[in-house]
Order: sequence, then C-alpha cells, then structure tokens
Amino acid sequence: MPPGKAVLSSFGSASLAHSALDKKDSTGIPHILEHSVLCGSRKYPLKEPFVELLKGSLHTFLNAFTYPDRTCYPVASTNTKDFYNLVDVYLDAVFFPKCVEDFQTFQQEGWHYELNDPSEDITYKGVVFNEMKGVYSQPDNILGRASQQALFPDNTYGVDSGGDPKVIPKLTFDEFKEFHRKYYHPSNARIWFYGDDDPNERLRLLSAPQESRVERQKLFSEPIRIVEKYPAAEGGDLKKKHMVCLNWLISEKPLDLETELALGFLDHLLLGTPASPLRKILLESRLGEAIVGGGVEDELLQPQFSIGLKGVSEDDTQKVEELVMSTLKSLAEEGFDAEAVEASMNTIEFSLRENNTGSFPRGLALMLRSIGKWVYDMDPFEPLKYQGPLAALKARIAKEGSKAVFAPLLEKFILNNPHLVTIEMQPDTEKASHEEAAEKEILDKVKASMTKEDLAELARATHELRLKQETPDPPEALKAVPSLSLQDIPKKPTHVPSEIGEINGVKVLQHNLFTNDVLYSEVVFDLSSLKQELLPLLNQLIGRKTGGISVYPFTSSVRGKQDPCSHVIVRGKAMSGRTEDLFNLVNCILQEVQFTDQKRFKQFVSQSKAGMENRLRGRGHGIAAARMDAKLNVAGWISEQMGGVSYLDFLRALEEKVDQNWAEISASLEEIRKSLISRQGCLVNLTADGKNLTNSEKYVSKFLDLLPSTSAVKASSWIAQLPSTTEAIIIPTQVNYVGKAANIYETGYQLNGSAYVISKYISNTWLWDRVRVSGGAYGGFCDFDTHSGVFSYLSYRDPNLLKTLDIYDGTGDFLRELEMSDDALTKAIIGTIGDVDSYQLPDAKGYSRGATLPSELFLLLQTNFLSVIGKFFLLFPRLQDFKEFAGAIDAVKDKGVVVAVASPDDVDAANKECCNFFEVKKAL
Repeated sequence: MPPGKAVLSSFGSASLAHSALDKKDSTGIPHILEHSVLCGSRKYPLKEPFVELLKGSLHTFLNAFTYPDRTCYPVASTNTKDFYNLVDVYLDAVFFPKCVEDFQTFQQEGWHYELNDPSEDITYKGVVFNEMKGVYSQPDNILGRASQQALFPDNTYGVDSGGDPKVIPKLTFDEFKEFHRKYYHPSNARIWFYGDDDPNERLRLLSAPQESRVERQKLFSEPIRIVEKYPAAEGGDLKKKHMVCLNWLISEKPLDLETELALGFLDHLLLGTPASPLRKILLESRLGEAIVGGGVEDELLQPQFSIGLKGVSEDDTQKVEELVMSTLKSLAEEGFDAEAVEASMNTIEFSLRENNTGSFPRGLALMLRSIGKWVYDMDPFEPLKYQGPLAALKARIAKEGSKAVFAPLLEKFILNNPHLVTIEMQPDTEKASHEEAAEKEILDKVKASMTKEDLAELARATHELRLKQETPDPPEALKAVPSLSLQDIPKKPTHVPSEIGEINGVKVLQHNLFTNDVLYSEVVFDLSSLKQELLPLLNQLIGRKTGGISVYPFTSSVRGKQDPCSHVIVRGKAMSGRTEDLFNLVNCILQEVQFTDQKRFKQFVSQSKAGMENRLRGRGHGIAAARMDAKLNVAGWISEQMGGVSYLDFLRALEEKVDQNWAEISASLEEIRKSLISRQGCLVNLTADGKNLTNSEKYVSKFLDLLPSTSAVKASSWIAQLPSTTEAIIIPTQVNYVGKAANIYETGYQLNGSAYVISKYISNTWLWDRVRVSGGAYGGFCDFDTHSGVFSYLSYRDPNLLKTLDIYDGTGDFLRELEMSDDALTKAIIGTIGDVDSYQLPDAKGYSRGATLPSELFLLLQTNFLSVIGKFFLLFPRLQDFKEFAGAIDAVKDKGVVVAVASPDDVDAANKECCNFFEVKKAL
C-alpha cells in the first residue's frame, strides 16, 4: 500500500468447531458468547465497552458475527490511534471477558426466566433468544437452516450455532463458561491486520493454549428428501405457497483454486443474470414465484450448491425437482452460449479487479475471504491470488472450449453426486400458535414446580437484573475505555474534487479521482412529471439490474418546501475503454426496450411480490418506518407506494391484472417512459481520473443527443398522505417491529448540528439500555430526517409492543434529567463525526456528491461547504442543547403516529389492554 494512504485495518478472531463437537444441539453458545464477551472485560470492567466505542469512535466497522464454525470480531478505522483503541478493547474482551464470571450477562444476552410479580406468568427473555425468534419466523431462513443441517448431519454444521429458540433455554451457565475456556485462547485464534500502520505496533499488541477443527462430512451414498413446515397466515391459496430446494454437498475433499474459480464461473453462468439458463427456465416455467437457494456457497469447510423455487403449488413440487435436473443435464450435454460465457468472464473479472466492497471496509472483506481457508489450516493468502488461476482458466476455455471445462463440473459435482438433499417447505397456519402454546406449557410447568419462596426469589432476581441493566456505569469505569480527543479529529472534511459543466444543455458534474481505470456514471431524470397513480408501476419497471447498470428511484423531502425532490437514477460503471458501450447500453435500456413480453413482465411481478413478502417478515422496521413517513409527508407517501405495504397490495392486484388487461399495462409503461426520459431536468454525474473524464465527454454528448429535448407529458402535482391512524400490520411472526414518529419542525424547532449528536446519543444510551438490554429486543434506535423534520423511533425483533412505546415516550424526560461529563459529550461528538464524514471508496465519493442531494443544483456546488459548516456545529453542542431538544421530541410523544409490524396475538393483547389502540391491517 502506498505511503500516506488511510489505514483500513481489521482484527479478526476465530473460534472453531462450535459446540457440536461436544454437545449435539442448537443452544446457540457461539452466538450468545459473541454477544456476551463485549459486555465488559478484565481491563475494561464496565457493562458494555462495545457501546462506549459506538458512542465515541471514528470506526468504519465495529461488530462481531457468528458462523457455523467460527466467530469473527472485526474492527476498522481510518484513524490509527482510534484503530489501536478498538483493537485493544476487542482483544481484552475476547480473551478476558467478565461474562464467564457474571451470570447476569449470560441471562441478559442468552436467556432467563422473567417474572415481574409472583401472580403473573413466567416468560423467557434474552437478546439472542428474541433475535433468533425473529430468524425462525422467516420461511427463507428456516429453509436455509434445514438445508444446511440436512447436508451436514455428522459435523458441527448439523446444528444451529445461532441457536434455535426451542433449544436455547436448555443451555446452562457452566456449558457457556466451558465453551469459552476451550476455544477462546490465542492458539485457536487467527488474527488479521490490513493497512499501512507499523507492523511492530501490531505485534506489541499481540503478546501471546488445545486446537479445534471441523471434521469433514462424508458424502452420502444416496439422496434424501425432507419435509419441513413454516409459519403461514390464514387466507389466500396456501396450496400455492410451498417451497422446494435441491441442495448438493459439492465435494468431500478440498478443491484447488482453479476448480473453485471455475465453479464460481459456472454458478454465474447458471444463475447470475436474468438471462442465465437455469434461472430463466425455472422462472419461465411458472411453477413458482421466485428463486430460492444461493447457488454455490463456499464459506464453510465444504462448498454447497442450492437451487429451487418458492410460491410453488403443492402438486408441482416434484415438477420443480425434475425441471432442475433436466435443465442441468441438458446444459452438461449442450454447453453454454459462447456470448454468455464471454459476458460472465468479463463480469467476474471486472468484479475481481475492481474489488469494490461498498461501505464495507476493504480490509475486512479481504479478511473474511482469507479466514475461510485459514480456519481450516490452509493458506490464508491463496483466496486472494486470483490472477494466476484466472489466466489458467481463461486459457483452458480458449483451448478446449467452455463445454470441456464446465460439463465435467456439472456431471461430477451435481448430476452424478449422490449427496443431494431436497427440502420441501409446507405452509402451516397453526405452526406459530403451536410453538407459542408449547413454550407456554413449558413455562407453566416451571412455575407450577416452584414454591412461593422460589417465585418470590425469581421476581427479586428479575428486578435485580433490570436494576443492573438500567444503572449507568460509574465514571471511573467509563474513563478506562480509550477514546479520541477533539484534537485527534481532522479539522477539514474529506475533499472530493467537483466541477460542474454543461453538455448539450445538460448539467454534468465531474469528479477527478483515481478509480483504477473505471468510469462510474449516473444519469438522473426528473420524476415530477409522472402521474401519481403510475408511481407503483414505475418501481416495477425500473427495479431491475442489468450487468453493471442499475435503475432506481430517489425521493426526499426538501426542508422548507411541501413538494418533494424526486428522481430516477440510472447508475452504471465500466472500464474506461468501454465507455461508449456503457452509454450505448444505457440508451438501449431506456429507449429501445419494447413492452411486449407479457409473460416475462408477470415473472418480474411475481418475483417482486415474493421479495416484498420476505421483506415484511425480515425487515419489519423498514416497513414500519416507510408507513409512518407516508402518514407525515408527500415524499414518504411516494416511497411507500414504491416499497411499502401499499406497494405489496399493488403487486398482488397487478399480478392478476397482467392476465386480464395487458394492453393497458403496456400503455402505462410506455407513458412512464415518455414522462421520464428527456434532457429537461436531466443531470449527469461522472467519476474517474481527469484523462478518462475528458475522453468520456464525446460519448456522453452522443448519448444526450439521442434523448428527447423535453418530456412528452405535462408536469403533475402529487398531494397525498396516508391517514394518521395508529396502525398494526399483522404477519405470522414471533417478534415485533415497533415505530413511532412525528414532524418536529411543526413544533417550531430550528435545525442545528447538535441534533445529529443528540439523536445518536439517544440511540446509544436510552434506547439501547431500555429497548435492547432490559427490554430484550435485538435492536432499538431513533432517526432524524433533517430534510423532512421527521423524528422516528424504531425497534427490531422486539418481544414487546406497548412497553416499547412507553420507552419512546420517556425519551424527553430522559433528556431533561440528563447529566453529562465533558468526556461523555466529547465521545458523543466524535462518534457523530465518524458517521457524517465516513470513509468512502471513489465511486461512493462521486455518487454522494450527485443525485443524493435535493434537486436545486446550487446545493451540489455547496456540498463541501455544507460539510465544513456541519462539522463546525457538531463540535460545539452543549448539555443545554440536549435538554432543549426534549421539548422538540415531545411532539412524538404527544402527536406521533404509531405503526407496528407485529404478531396477531400481541396486537390482540395490546388492543385489549388499551381499548382498540391499533387499527389492524393484515399483510400476510
């Protein structure tokens, strides 16, 4: 790495061969321990040093995650001092955690019986317990876990390292402690650094005893078939809600890098694009609504291949299996189209060379790639050396032909491989209620076995745990956690060069940055001329990605205005030598595609509907947030029409309408195109080095010449919001997602930079402690949209409903009673600056200076200026600002709209407790 480049460093620790080596169950020890080690350590003996780091660090990554056979603890920062602070805290947490001596941490993060009063029912509570209840409410997750466990019945992958909610309460504290003793020591760790920091300083931090390993799963002698159930809501045609997935364990022995690379190419050829034959044939068969199975998965010791469909009729499951096998057999016999092979080769080679990890730190991405070999005692650098195997593979294809390369892989690893597990998932409307009843029966038996004294002691222990959770750490413990000072913060924001010019009457924004010979482009079109009734159909039209080109809507409120800022953005990238091809392809997609393929369009609709249904179960907080915004402003209403519950309702109606009135839909699609595509209101945003920017101008000019000069449709006016009702969107789930929001500008609040600091502080203190730690939810946070003025609260995988709303309503009083030391205030400021002025790769630097700002072009000119001013205000919030902000967010308490995505039982209980508090909408 060249001198002076920002540090992008990561520390990873891996614990191997999880509890299955000792205990054949899914109690989730690795996952619970991942949470627990970050709750205080020998050197940093406070409740949660992890949260203190979240508050006051410039980290670009700070988290941990559990695999089926390892746990990783990565950190990253572009500030060297900050990075070493993070590494120091994580090292101490991993190897010397307090949790192995603190039963209450095990209870908090894992599971415990909760009893507030001896007269009440006992319940289970625990962060991981509730997180996994959410996971086990999603059919796709249930399918994935069933597939993995059936493929690997004989090793650690045969159980769930994350934990099964039915099994988690069987875990004991002694087993938890023993797992840490056995696997969490330096000799069983893999430690990775990436960056331009001093290697000697790294070694100084790592002053350093039983190895662990995962046994290989032997291949089956014959295929097996398994039927599982998943929770489904009543209503609709359940016979058409089956899922079927075929899963192969590819190999018993390790594969060489060239074979692994060839399998990656084969996977892309089969499934990587809408035109890929296996994907295309499955979807065009109309046997199901959407693809399931991730193709080739190689994160574990042995690679797998999975493919199937969901939304399958009960009578068609066997047909899906037969179609998968016959298609793969045909491809092995006939080979792939030469153009498809070339396109796949170009796509994967571009991806490898670009190494674009988005907002994910590049060093961390490399670590995860490397650790996938290293934990199995293989060469950690082998996965990073793609150039030699890639050249060899290309040479083989050129010499022998693609069929000679890929057909033997299909035959050996899939068609002639007996290690095949077929999973059929069947909808069950009673599964969720049966599981809740079984859990209640267990807890009733536990209570019945207790004496009055036992119950009184459990109630006392419950209150004692909650008191500990809600009591702040003493100042001396907080001071032990290393942190930055304001003097450590760069005084100037990251500079991104920007020049605004004009080509053919269209504004062109250019960013001269080193991009390794890649051109990144955005073409932005004004959305304001589109009729509002066509908005949902627009999202169905553009919600696709073709190679390196993606098209998506962008909508935002504009502070001080009622009318929103709305655009459609066409984003693309190519090697600079293919710039002409890039803009020709963009023009083809925008102007030459004909809306005549009724069958293909219906496939897209069915896929989108299945995706939205899955999003409802897994990302209910996002659905709730969109719904609240739709009740508060026009921009929110637009976004919800194109990505919320309203959009799902639209897709369900559209799926039927495609067969009944295709001519009307086709005409509407053409009207959308005429409304959007013109030079009027268009903006082009380019990022590359100066030479390539100059070279691109002639191709941009040609592209713009081909656009109509003005829109063929007159401008429309959008005036719409959803009713401000308190709403529960019910789905079959074991957890809830609870939101409450209001527009605080309507109270007269005037924006200043302290609001960013205060919002983040509320999330990392009050909401973390009350919603997550003592409430048992997996997450709780707030957000302030400074464009619209909407301040919102949200929870994630939450066992509570009304209790969480009470916590939200207590935020104002929390701020009024708040006392903060200067150190705590400095931490809050630094942590917020890390979010505002975060690390970005070159493409993101260019993109963020373009269409993600409101449409007034002068704001584009002021981007760097606004960043400087914003940072200036961030540096000087006072305690009084926190207390005064309480008055503004009281509007959420007094006038806020409430939306919960929740289980029917919890909503029924809430409506009984607070007479018909929720208006109920059934979504699934």
